[in-house]
Formats: sequence, C-alpha cells, structure tokens
Amino acid sequence: MQKILTINAGSSSLKWKLFAQPMETVLAYGLVERLDQPVANFKLTTTEQAFSQQVKQLTPSQAVALVLDKLSELAIIGSRREITAVSHRVVAGGDIFRRATLITPAILAQISSLSEQAPLHNPAAVQYIELLTAALPQAQAVAVFDSQFFTKMPEVNAIYSIPYDYTQRYHIHRYGEHGISHEYLANRTASLLGKPLAKLKLITLHLGSGASLTAIENGRPLDTSMGFTPLAGITMGTRAGDIDAALVPFLQQKLQLASTTIVNDILNRQSGLLGISGISNDMRDLKAAEATEQRAKLAIAVFVNRIVKYIGSYYTELGGVDALVFSGGIGENDPDLRARIIRGVRVLGFNLDEKRNQNTHEGIISRKDSSLATLVIPTNEELAIVRQVSQALNITQR
Repeated sequence: MQKILTINAGSSSLKWKLFAQPMETVLAYGLVERLDQPVANFKLTTTEQAFSQQVKQLTPSQAVALVLDKLSELAIIGSRREITAVSHRVVAGGDIFRRATLITPAILAQISSLSEQAPLHNPAAVQYIELLTAALPQAQAVAVFDSQFFTKMPEVNAIYSIPYDYTQRYHIHRYGEHGISHEYLANRTASLLGKPLAKLKLITLHLGSGASLTAIENGRPLDTSMGFTPLAGITMGTRAGDIDAALVPFLQQKLQLASTTIVNDILNRQSGLLGISGISNDMRDLKAAEATEQRAKLAIAVFVNRIVKYIGSYYTELGGVDALVFSGGIGENDPDLRARIIRGVRVLGFNLDEKRNQNTHEGIISRKDSSLATLVIPTNEELAIVRQVSQALNITQR
C-alpha cells in the first residue's frame, strides 16, 4: 500500500486528499478556505471523525504545516515518511505538458515559466510544490495539468483572430482550465445517465471562485470559456472574465499606470464579484448582503447573466445538448443560484424539480418531464489526479 497526498490549490483555497493506493481508499480529506484573509477555515474529515477550526491570517506555508501536523496528531499517519508521493494540480501546462509528469527542478522551472498563462495559479502551484518537497523530501512529486484535456479542442475554437503568425510563433491558444474537473464530470455524467459518453452532448459548469464552462461532444472538448489564461470567460470571484481588450491601454492611460502588468493585476485580483460588489469575492458573503446592498445584488445578477449567455452559446454550437451539469463550490452547494441560472435558460428546455434541487447531493435535479437533464455532481478532481499519478508511477491494482 502506498499513501499519496493530492494537492489542489485554488486562488484562495487548498483542497487535499490522502489516498491509499492502489485501492483508491480515501484515508482523509480536507479544505482550507480564505487563505491570506482575516480568518481562514480549516477542515479535516475521515470516515470516523471530523475536525475544524478557524485560524487568523493563515498563509500557504502554515496551511501545509497544519495539514501534515493534524494527519499525525489524529493518527491518520504514523509519520510523514508514510506519504510516498504528492500529486499537484497545476493549472497551466500550455502545449508542453499533456500528461502527468514527475517533477524535477527542470520541470518545476518550466511550470514557473508558464505563469503568464495562469498568473493566479502557477506561481501558487510552484509555491506548494516547493513547500511539500521541503516538508516531505522522501515523497515523489507529480504534476497533473488542468489544461491537458483541452489539447484535444478543435483549432477553430482554440485560436484567436489575431495574425496567424503570432498564434504559431508565441503558442497563443485557448488552453482552458479546470480540465481535470470537466473530464471527470463528463465521465460521471455518462455513468449516472447510463449512456455511452461517446454519444453525449454536455455542458459542464465548474462554478467556484474560479469558474468555467465547457461544451463536450462525444467525450471531447468542443469549446471552453477560459482562454489563453484563466482570466477569460464568465465573471469570477476576483477575475473580470471577458472584456474588451481595448480596456487594458484605456485603463493604463486613465489610471496613469507605468505598465499593463498593473492592469492585468487589477483584472485578475480586484475585479469580478469583488470589483462589482466592493464587498467580497465570496458568493456566500454576497448572498448574505443581497437584500440590503445593491452592488452585491448586481454582482450576483452579472454572474448569472454571463453563465446564461455561455450556456445559450454552447447549446447552439453543440446543436442541442443531453445534459447540463453543475459542479464546483457554488454549483454544488447553492440551489438558489442553480435555480436562477436554469430560469435564464428555460427557453432551451431545462426545467428543475425544486425538491430534487434542494435535496440532491449528486444526481439528476431536473423534472421527469424535462426534455433535457440537469445534474449536480460534486467534482472529484483528486480522484482523477491520483489515478493519473498512479499510472505515471506504475502503481497498479494487485
């Protein structure tokens, strides 16, 4: 038996799971939310116990130490040396990485070099790789890339309408992100519907602080909302989503900024739900303030509006769909938001069963007489990651 720790670092959170391989047994899992904010939430769960606490101003370094210390303190591991591999979700792999890859100093440098394609995530991934390598020097480190699923996307949707020479010379493509999640959701949807994935047309929604939508046809990505970087697409926690590119030099001039790098930071870290509301990048905070704060209400309305537009676009591009799938922190846990989105696309034939929408943790939430299926599926990126890692390390079922 080998113990593999999966690390799934988001822009403001850290999800992790400890697996016993090759059995795919989850020994423990946890979540650290609101990193580098006034109060962070730490949760750890096993089949026998649940532990949680709030920690002030928790940094990534402290989060890693807390996870490893609690695993030992709660006797989930006897010592850190029992962890034989650490797998890291890396957002941007560009056109370099197309499969799970053992991390060496050279590979780490390449991951870092792709930070332009994921300025909020690749630097964080590099940071966590370094932190875990230092904390668990005996463990093999493996990177699994979010963008690898979208290397199969048709060129007509992968390129931008810029001089083609630039596309080729600078490798400018719509790389997309959350590919690990979207691929998992597609396979899980086929299983729940009892239909071959190769015969399904799906729209999958990964809705969290970072959010994306993907059109999937016959098991392959047809289109996706994120682009060359995770900035593109719908309105997100702190990211603007799709904008007129002319806004970059416009804001640089109006704000008298020294470089476009500062504008890029504004669009990535100060925009989205946070920028519109002026309150928070967390949908839970905005829902709590919606009744009294007009800008919170507006931010939620914009979030829903952009999602509805993308669903309509993908429905047309696919020529109809078999199922719409909600996932991610918001998609899985906010039935009210799901209902608002479905109301926006009801004209396409989507209809919710309100009782199912409130009570189902995984499964179909559409009405039985609905012509199109709507599902909630908690994404399991960690399981998808550990399977790829086991393949890379040649850990097979005995």
